[in-house]
Amino acid sequence: MVLPSIRAALGGVVALVAVLSPSPSAHADPVPPDPDPVRGIVLPPLDLVNGLLPPLPVPGADYAGDLCRSGGDECIDEVIARMEPRLERLAASCSHSAVFSLAYLRVTENVRDAVRSGYFEDAQWLNRVDTIFAELYFDVTSRWESGRRTGIPAAWRIALQAEDDQKMSGLGNFLLAMNAHINRDFPYVLAEAGLTAPDGTSHRADHLRYNKRLDSLYAPVFAEEARRFDPTFDDIDVGTLEETVAGVIMRGWREIVWRNAEALALARTPLQLRLVQTEIETYAATQALLIRQFFTARPERRNAWCAEHGLEG
Repeated sequence: MVLPSIRAALGGVVALVAVLSPSPSAHADPVPPDPDPVRGIVLPPLDLVNGLLPPLPVPGADYAGDLCRSGGDECIDEVIARMEPRLERLAASCSHSAVFSLAYLRVTENVRDAVRSGYFEDAQWLNRVDTIFAELYFDVTSRWESGRRTGIPAAWRIALQAEDDQKMSGLGNFLLAMNAHINRDFPYVLAEAGLTAPDGTSHRADHLRYNKRLDSLYAPVFAEEARRFDPTFDDIDVGTLEETVAGVIMRGWREIVWRNAEALALARTPLQLRLVQTEIETYAATQALLIRQFFTARPERRNAWCAEHGLEG
């Protein structure tokens, strides 16, 4: 189960999402931000956001999966080689799925560069995590696009249907897909890749280490999304607040992900496992419903902008 301190913080992470949104009214163009956008924000406890809580003692084990068994750098190269044509296809049709496709490609490129620069303690583990993570994304999106939608997780159904309906802002599509991929998928990925190395070393340090890399990505990725797909993407225009809040949200989500992965790894009975899985699915779906409520928008300007700028690199 999720630790009590983290369970208590869930509401704070949820509340942060609304800060990035304009008005919850459907079919309305974004309105100017509140002159005091920080007022009323409920922040998660700092030990949650900064990753100060120690990891639970999950036993170490050799990786037993089939994806990226070598842990080599070629794994991420292959992931990127699959992501690039997908983004080109989605951008060419101005699909609202292009927003997350672009963001995910930029994050993966950043992970690749970090791994090869020696940024992480265990490069093989990061290569495996990245590959397993991406495979879930490729699988769920290909199933959705082909009409094979049975068994698709609720958070992903909400995100992908919103992309098809074209009634969300670009930032809304970004957050919906990020929520589905992080809060729903990531705990299973970490549990499969292993939270602890065979020698007993926790991978938590590498998990936390990437938070700083993510923090550096929000501004350039948000700017590229606005330049190519939705000019309102970074319209809040209050300095770096939107990127800062996005970073706090993602740090909170990634901490919850780690704790849910621990709960998966430590489940000892089928009932315990089902309870953890239910908690993961419910939390991700609840986040998705909140995001969908706050980020509805009219698509006309966004689609026209994409038709003119979407293929720009």
